[in-house]
Amino acid sequence: YERYIDGQRSRALTMMDDNEEVAGYITLRIPADELSEQRIGFVIVDDSKRGRGLGKALVRMAVEYAFDTLGATKVSLGVFENNPSAIHCYEAAGFERVDKPEKECYQCLGETWKCIEMECHNKIYQ
Repeated sequence: YERYIDGQRSRALTMMDDNEEVAGYITLRIPADELSEQRIGFVIVDDSKRGRGLGKALVRMAVEYAFDTLGATKVSLGVFENNPSAIHCYEAAGFERVDKPEKECYQCLGETWKCIEMECHNKIYQ
């Protein structure tokens, strides 16, 4: 499935389990300023299927697709620092933290949530 949102190409990928049921959903989009980059977003795994390594498999599937099919040289994402499970998942899938001069922050539920930037490069993934 492919669509354009605010002028940016976005792809939605789904992962099916052994019973042909949707186990996870993830998006890839091209950031406006970098055509060789794909950006991961909306990583969702069915709550009833958590704890089976499906999140890591879903992220790896999207990264492989970005490099092998879309020709990306870098895949990036942002993750809230208060989500250690997701951070571990992304690191296990080959992502590394990127130091940015300023961290993105969002107001959520009366709190300030800081975002960690992560990247995976084709040479690291291989």
